[in-house]
Amino acid sequence: MTRRVIAQGTFDILHPGHVHYLEEAAAMGDELSVIVARSTNVDHKEQPICPATQRRDVVGALEAVDEALLGHEEDIFVPIEEIDPDVIALGHDQHHDDEAIQAELDRRGIDCEVRRASARETDDDAQLLSTRLIIDRILERRG
Repeated sequence: MTRRVIAQGTFDILHPGHVHYLEEAAAMGDELSVIVARSTNVDHKEQPICPATQRRDVVGALEAVDEALLGHEEDIFVPIEEIDPDVIALGHDQHHDDEAIQAELDRRGIDCEVRRASARETDDDAQLLSTRLIIDRILERRG
């Protein structure tokens, strides 16, 4: 039996923190599907720089990812219903409320667990492990 995992996010300007999250999510099962947020659904932070299809294509090129798809424009749970995962892997710093997601999954009859990936550990202070930090550095040096 295949254990399906879903990861999701914006993935604007891919960085080592994203790669760590997706590799850890892939290790939670046998098959990893990644839902890439559409720009219209990103309302908790600045709008993405890169178009959604570009972000999906870059995420889909990663070895850990079996399938990358765009999120639904109106209901973020539609792709989850279609994939019917065993696990939803959230990033360690994603803004989502684990309990609220689990409650909505239960309400929709989707039997899966919600797990958090760990943060990527690094002893290199020069590494930029967030899109915001990358953008800030670009503006600082070239802005």
